[in-house]
Amino acid sequence: MAQLRFMRLFNRKIIALTLIILSAVFLRFYQLSTNPPSLTWDEAAWGYNAYSLGIDGKDEFGKFLPIQYLESFGDFKPPVYAYLDIIPIKIFGLNEFAIRFPSALFGVLTVLATYFLVKRIFYKSKNSENYALLSSLFLAISPWHILLSRAAFEANVASFFIVLGIWGFLAAVEDKRRYLVISAVSFALSMYTFNTARIVVPLLVIILAVIFRKQLFVIKKEAIIAVVIGFLIFAPLIGFLLSPQAGLRFKEVNIFTDPEVVKTANQEIANDQNALWSKVIHNRRVLYSLEFVKHYFDNLSPLFLFIRGDGNPKFSTQEVGQMYLFDIVFFVSGIFLLLKRKEGYFWLIPLWLLIGIIPAATARETPHALRIETTLPTFQIITAYGFIELLEFVRKRKKEVTIFLLSLLFLNCIYFTRNYFTHYRFDFSGEWQYGYKESISFVKNVEDDYDYVQVTQTLGRPYIYYLLYQNISPEYFRENSVIQRDPFGFVTVERVGKYLFPKVYSYELSKTKKVLYINTPYNLPKNIHVLKTFYLLDGKPELVAYTYD
Repeated sequence: MAQLRFMRLFNRKIIALTLIILSAVFLRFYQLSTNPPSLTWDEAAWGYNAYSLGIDGKDEFGKFLPIQYLESFGDFKPPVYAYLDIIPIKIFGLNEFAIRFPSALFGVLTVLATYFLVKRIFYKSKNSENYALLSSLFLAISPWHILLSRAAFEANVASFFIVLGIWGFLAAVEDKRRYLVISAVSFALSMYTFNTARIVVPLLVIILAVIFRKQLFVIKKEAIIAVVIGFLIFAPLIGFLLSPQAGLRFKEVNIFTDPEVVKTANQEIANDQNALWSKVIHNRRVLYSLEFVKHYFDNLSPLFLFIRGDGNPKFSTQEVGQMYLFDIVFFVSGIFLLLKRKEGYFWLIPLWLLIGIIPAATARETPHALRIETTLPTFQIITAYGFIELLEFVRKRKKEVTIFLLSLLFLNCIYFTRNYFTHYRFDFSGEWQYGYKESISFVKNVEDDYDYVQVTQTLGRPYIYYLLYQNISPEYFRENSVIQRDPFGFVTVERVGKYLFPKVYSYELSKTKKVLYINTPYNLPKNIHVLKTFYLLDGKPELVAYTYD
């Protein structure tokens, strides 16, 4: 009888987990090629670099098997995503589906890994199974995680490696000591995947190592092996992290290089006649610290989390928050109940969340859903914990209350998914550089009639779209391009064969050559012959193909 009951419970668990994973697959792969409606230039860069690596083992600029970074536009991308994209592009071709495939796949795998991680965290709890299933469900239907899984965001892959790394560590110190190597490899790979992980992961590893030092001493052989393997994987990255190139992106976006803070400090001190107390209160270091705290808590704003989400439509539909409004009661109660119950390794969840926000707090743009994705799935775990624990207070009609609450969640999810799959791409096609693909298809059919094709840089990085959508050979690109690198390391491709991408739009060439112009429809000269106009999905003109008389 007991065995039969166990089998029924086991089968229910398998069915529930399977349904959750299938939901995650659908929400991440359905319309993946067309929603988001176009590739961003970073997505295009991932795709073309993967395409190039798959042909001759070199990135777009000819560096053989790059390990530390991809130069790309001069933002020195961590390379893992491009390597993961080689096989999908070989199988599906150089297209949107293949380029986004790793992000969508690892998004699904993170949902599955979350289930096993939560069971490890709450290993002593009678509700560990419920916590695990509900955490996975909340991540599977999370607006935050869905949107970041549907575009080629390397942060989404890094999140999987972090979840896997923590799971492997906990499994090792509990009963499967050999999993420590899996943990070390996963943590190391995350730092080759996303810049934020290079701050978050070392902090997490140090905390785990200190708290579990006694357990690690017991399995010191496996610990030493894991450290050695992890260090060998990480070692090639050290030189780059200490180089000027590694600091370029950080200097560009961090609050500590914002001159306005210094100007404000100096002005306040001057207003107080250079008083000593004013120099202390208005010291720029104090102001920078206050800015850091403000930017940190911006990422925990209720408006960001539950109402409108990130102001960038790439990370939010603008109709719901990064989480559902439904989640707010359970998230808040989950924090208090988690700290009160102190089940299992409960402390790991808030520490992970708090550490994950640190890198984003140094940036000028906050809140920022992408930069704090390394905190996922902590928000969903806390919400699931609050949900389950609050149900414990319902003595009567617990089943009915559960069904009612899950129905509310389902309605929240339906509202989000209907908006996303029906309206989102039409509302925000302009945010995704829509128009390049259609204009390039037109140009490809008529380019033989012209000596040159001049394309505006207004929409950003046009050359990468021409390489991608015309399947231009990496070897041809390297041999027939004009590339400029400025003192800050940023890369500008000004020409590829007959395609010109000038910083300053000019019509001088048309005096002696036949030139086809691709430009935005604003401020066009009078003496032009319009060949075709390319529209956003909402009907607004985005690009125009024309000749100049």
